[in-house]
Amino acid sequence: MSSGIAPGDMVLLRAAGGREYFASAGGEKLHTDLGIVDLKKLEGMAWGSTIESHLGKPFMALKPRAPDFFKHMRRTGAPMMPKDIGAIIAYTGICPSDTVLDAGTGSGVLAVYLGTIAKKVVTYESNEQFANNAKKNVELAGLGNVEVRHGDILEEIGRLEGPFDAVTLDLQDAARAAAGAYRVLLPGGFLATYSPFFEQAAETRKAIEEAGFSEVNTIIVGEQELEVGRRGTRPSTRVGHTGFITIARK
Repeated sequence: MSSGIAPGDMVLLRAAGGREYFASAGGEKLHTDLGIVDLKKLEGMAWGSTIESHLGKPFMALKPRAPDFFKHMRRTGAPMMPKDIGAIIAYTGICPSDTVLDAGTGSGVLAVYLGTIAKKVVTYESNEQFANNAKKNVELAGLGNVEVRHGDILEEIGRLEGPFDAVTLDLQDAARAAAGAYRVLLPGGFLATYSPFFEQAAETRKAIEEAGFSEVNTIIVGEQELEVGRRGTRPSTRVGHTGFITIARK
C-alpha cells in the first residue's frame, strides 16, 4: 500500500484542462494563473488527493512517473524516445540490483528512466551545458541514485573500475567505447547502444563484435499511433522510426 506524500517529495499537480505543474511538497507556495497553492498542505496527503488554490481551483496531487519527466523536463538536443528506452530495458533486463554506466546523457531522459529501476546510475556528458541541465532534470525527478558527471566517456572509460551490470551508450563515437565497455562490464552484463544512422550502427556493431561480445543483435523499434476520429480509425501517417539499437552481452 502506497504511503502518503512526504516532505520533499516531488508532486505533479494536475489542474483542469490538462495543465500540469511540478512542485516539492513542503516547499514555497506555487503561483499559477489558477491561484496560489500552499505546498506545505501537501505533506501527509494521500497520492491522488485534491488540493485547492487560494481561488478555490482544484489540483490533483499525482505521484510523478518517468513519462511525466520525459514530457516536462527541459530538453537539450534530441532525447531518446520512450519506445527505444523500453526496448533497451527489456532486452538488457536492467533491474533494482544493477549498477549502470550511461554515456551521452543529453537531457538525462534515459538516465532518469534507468534511475527509476536500477540501484545506481552513473552517466557521462561531455557538453558542460548539457550536463548541468541534466543535473537539474535529475533533481526534478527526485532521483538520488543518478550521478551526472561532466566528462568524455571515451577518455574516462579507461580509468573506470566498475564493475557495471549494464552499459548504455548514446554516442556518435560509440564504436570507440566498445572495448572499454567490455572491460568494465560484469560477466553476463549487457551493452546497449543507440545509433541514428545505418553507417554508425554498422560501425558500432563491428567494434562490439571485435571487442569480444556475444549475442549481438541490432534492432529497429517502430511505433505508429492510431488516429481516432468521427470518420473512423486508422494508423497515423507519422514515421515511427528513430534509430538503431544494438544489444550485446559479455
